[in-house]
Amino acid sequence: MGIKTSQGAVLLLFFWALTHASVFGDTQAILTEVSQLMSRREFTAALALFDKIDQAELQTTEVQLLRASLLNSAGRTNDARAIASRISSREPNNIDALLVLAAAAAFDGKDREQRNALDRIIKIDPNNLKALSDLGYISLNARTLRAAAGHFDKALGIDGDYREALVGRAIVYRYENEPRRSEQLLNKAVRLNPQWATPLHERARLYKGAGLREDALLDLDAAKKLDPDNHWIAIDRAAILLEMNRKPEALEELDHAITAAPNSFLAYVYRAGIKDESGDYAGAEQDYKVLMRIKPDYYYAAEGLGVIKMRNKQYSEARDAFLAAYRYAPREYRYALLAAINWMKAGRPADPKQFLAQVLRTVPRNTADWHMIRLYHDLSGDNDIAIIIDKEQNLDIKSNMLFYLANYYDARGNRTLANTYFLSVRDMNRMGTIEWKINEMILEERVIR
Repeated sequence: MGIKTSQGAVLLLFFWALTHASVFGDTQAILTEVSQLMSRREFTAALALFDKIDQAELQTTEVQLLRASLLNSAGRTNDARAIASRISSREPNNIDALLVLAAAAAFDGKDREQRNALDRIIKIDPNNLKALSDLGYISLNARTLRAAAGHFDKALGIDGDYREALVGRAIVYRYENEPRRSEQLLNKAVRLNPQWATPLHERARLYKGAGLREDALLDLDAAKKLDPDNHWIAIDRAAILLEMNRKPEALEELDHAITAAPNSFLAYVYRAGIKDESGDYAGAEQDYKVLMRIKPDYYYAAEGLGVIKMRNKQYSEARDAFLAAYRYAPREYRYALLAAINWMKAGRPADPKQFLAQVLRTVPRNTADWHMIRLYHDLSGDNDIAIIIDKEQNLDIKSNMLFYLANYYDARGNRTLANTYFLSVRDMNRMGTIEWKINEMILEERVIR
């Protein structure tokens, strides 16, 4: 969730500055219209209104900082930072300029830069509620809960109704497994701020953690009405709907989340999984590809793509997907074996030999992985492997070794023996692994009972 600096927090900063700006009637009217456009997220139109402001007033510190706040909201943080930096250089004690700088840093994920700006504010005004609360959220994101609690407690000691601190302290209580105290603060925040989605959203997370799905969903429904474009609300609704086995509704929520935030990693993770499990392999394939682009080191996306490519008998592409997974998880030797299987099926049995020679140098000797990779490398020794499998006591390892032995025979063209081992894997009933999933896929495709 956007704990650092939400759109609502930026709007609050803008509204505060607007009410404190020393501007004349025409400019006040324009800025009021700007604030209305901001609340509707019409940032381009809002920025255009600044061209209508009298040049003399446009250059005032107050109006420039209002424009910088809007630039932050529009994602133009460099422009916002440039304005605020100029003002801060000539007015080092201008707290509003420092707040804009802190907000720009938060939008860009620059925690250190944000903290530096906030620390400067605290030196000027030790009781600045916004700075204290934002420092609390920085500590919260870092899971330094004692520091977070200290910042929030200090803010609440100054103003017990300050909404950002109420929610932040409630989150700390949730992390500290004190649900009653968390709920009390969130109830207060909801009561005092009936048009604010965040406390409802956080209370839903509290209820979800307590297993109160219906209560959580009610809060999320209310939060969605208040903030319909919040992709985190959509993702959390989808997660609960999934737990309630309401997959079509969950998919709708995830579609909405991705529309609101096209690079939402978690939304794609959920959606790819639902599509894959539901048999929408083309849809899942596209989502896995997006995940690989957004976060290349999330190797489960490459794994999912590899399985789908195997299903489609696109063995070269399956090989490349598993190689990508192995590149980011070099101790997951299953990806090396799966890459080798598809390499062999796409060409000649000896094609992955050079790759497997490199892998063997990293595998602990005389382990199940080492013996199996050695088999694929040498293209001989299957009888020895069968004896090793027969002696293996760990049923998960034994099942996986049978699976890779089956695929070895399959890639070598001995389909009858391969099918025998594929059935042996099913008989062991070790569900939940990628090997099991592919094994079931192969048996289903071959109509083997």
